[in-house]
Amino acid sequence: MKSTSERREQTLGMLRKQGSVQVAELAALFQVSTVTIRNDLAFLEKQGMATRSYGGAFLKDSQDSAAQLPEHSIEDKSQLNRSIKDLIGQAAASLVQDGDTIILDSGTTTHAIAAHLVDHENVIALTNGLNVANTLVAAEGVEVIVLGGHLRRKSMSFYGTQAEQALENYHFNKLFLAVDGFDLSKGITTHNENEARLNRRMCEVADEIIVVTDASKFGRISLHKILEPGKVHKVITDKAIPERYLDGLKKAGIEVVLVDG
Repeated sequence: MKSTSERREQTLGMLRKQGSVQVAELAALFQVSTVTIRNDLAFLEKQGMATRSYGGAFLKDSQDSAAQLPEHSIEDKSQLNRSIKDLIGQAAASLVQDGDTIILDSGTTTHAIAAHLVDHENVIALTNGLNVANTLVAAEGVEVIVLGGHLRRKSMSFYGTQAEQALENYHFNKLFLAVDGFDLSKGITTHNENEARLNRRMCEVADEIIVVTDASKFGRISLHKILEPGKVHKVITDKAIPERYLDGLKKAGIEVVLVDG
């Protein structure tokens, strides 16, 4: 039987493909009760992705719905906007000071940050990203802490109760957070429920939340919400960011660092 997250992702995929779904058909497909399916559809409606109707739901006809995209593997992500991610990584690494304690979320953009920390000294870095940890091996001046737990191979990241509980024993200066979607009204989102939950815990134990993302993520919405935009302190992105997002971030009091893409 599929997990709640997997079931909702598949339901959303069917909505995008077919335009509508029926409760009875979904219950039979997933072998769950109609009550469970109605709860799934209520969740998707709350996220602004669907509109419920009698006996089912249909895809919400909006600009936001068109912006919801499937998740790519980390191998595919690593090939997208590589030069921009490297510039973002360089800009982010320049904010790390001697004596800092930082969190590097999993992802290809945070991996680029790790690559630019090689010459830093007296830094403690915690990460749930296997690729990030491997790159930090070369940074002799950086003490590396890796969150354990279950390995999610698609993103090469660790997640789970063990990782969440481990964060309760720490406090960090800065969190560098990678995202799958950034919408001014829906918030910061990611594809996986477990990663979203761990990301929320990271936000709770960090003084400063710094979102690192290339401009393509603005206007996208993934299934699971991490944080309200107003709780972010700083965003590092490239100059292709849509003007309305740049204005919206600044009006919200969020510092924006732009790199030349």
